[in-house]
Amino acid sequence: MDRENFQSRLGFLLVSAGCAIGIGNVWKFPYITGAYGGGVFVLFYILFLVIMGVPVLTMELAVGRASRKSAVGSYKALEKPGSKWHIHGWFCILGCYLLMMYYTTVSGWMLGFFFKFAGGAFSGMATENVGGVFGAMLGNPGEMALWMAITVVAGFLVCSFGLQSGLERVTKWMMLGLLVLILLLAVHSLTLSGAGEGVRFYLLPDFARAREAGLGQVITAAMNQSFFTLSLGVAAMEIFGSYIGKEKALGGEAVQIAALDTFVALMSGLIIFPACFSYGVEPDAGPGLIFMTLPRVFLNMPGGRLWGALFFLFMTFASFSTVIAVFENLLANCMDNFGWSRKKATVINAVFILVASLPCVLGYNVWSSLHIIGARDVLDSEDFLVSNLLLPIGALIYVLFCVSRWGWGFDRYLEETNAGRGLRMSAKLKPFLQYVLPLLILVILVQGLL
Repeated sequence: MDRENFQSRLGFLLVSAGCAIGIGNVWKFPYITGAYGGGVFVLFYILFLVIMGVPVLTMELAVGRASRKSAVGSYKALEKPGSKWHIHGWFCILGCYLLMMYYTTVSGWMLGFFFKFAGGAFSGMATENVGGVFGAMLGNPGEMALWMAITVVAGFLVCSFGLQSGLERVTKWMMLGLLVLILLLAVHSLTLSGAGEGVRFYLLPDFARAREAGLGQVITAAMNQSFFTLSLGVAAMEIFGSYIGKEKALGGEAVQIAALDTFVALMSGLIIFPACFSYGVEPDAGPGLIFMTLPRVFLNMPGGRLWGALFFLFMTFASFSTVIAVFENLLANCMDNFGWSRKKATVINAVFILVASLPCVLGYNVWSSLHIIGARDVLDSEDFLVSNLLLPIGALIYVLFCVSRWGWGFDRYLEETNAGRGLRMSAKLKPFLQYVLPLLILVILVQGLL
């Protein structure tokens, strides 16, 4: 069976960036930027993105492009005879399944709130009742299951049409829509009275606030965010490397994907902070910011129903682009490893993900007393396994595979990365990639476990 290819380079860049751009960019990045000294955090974040995120991204893409296969097959094609690197490929697949077991629910929340705003559910509501809307949704297993199911079915439907006609075509329009929406929302936020104060809080380097949070905390938070933002370590990016030709060097492609991802993260803060400061709302932590704080802001805003609907449409695009990119990875693995047709892989995976996503849906209502890892509920437990274990361990294995003589080897990795026109990786980076980069990833792993 011939390997499918992206129709255009733009398609590859937008699909890869769409996989990286997710919910973390939009609610987590602005919040931690605000908490950790604004511009101080952003500077460290960009530094770590360049020295950690981009190199690991080139490694995943290089493994994919050199092998022209998905997770397990790529290791088998490149590893030395008798070695066992390909076992990690199965853990990558496990990571992608685990990720989709809760991410589809969160993506469903975005879709649900888009329809609530568009349908006028918040119109005329008292500000103090806004938080209750999210609570009511979490308490209703039927509603949560419906939004999750729509997300899963729509995602697999897109992927069933193939790489070019499905994933590439839909993601291209969705990402262009996302970029238009984010510019529109940011410009609108910046025109609100008191917006300047929000921008200063968000982006001006404030060393006093950074010291208050602790400079060590700021640095490790920046390291974490730069590492996790690109979805590295579970072959989510590797698969797209297997669909591209050798016209362009991978260093430049990785930088462009990282730049698009960072642009969306930075712009999200320009939507959220000016709006929160204009309406005197605390830009507080976590998912609560999106579902409880921001609806209060939109409620007080002229034309709030429209702006709220547009914001949650943007959020839906950001999360759905990740969903369909990871679904494509699951299908490619089934087609590569079991010889299934795309249609068969789509049906079986859709049924499996629908069933496997139910514990997360029920974890907020029927099974709300269920705690799996420590005091964590279902969603937090699944997220802990993916974010704190599978991503950092996976990235570490990719790095060791690409730079050690027991794996694929540094020279082969460098040759593949630098094939084509554009930004090249220097051979002088070898000591850094062999010794410093694995240590930095180990720091992230240990921290996540502590």
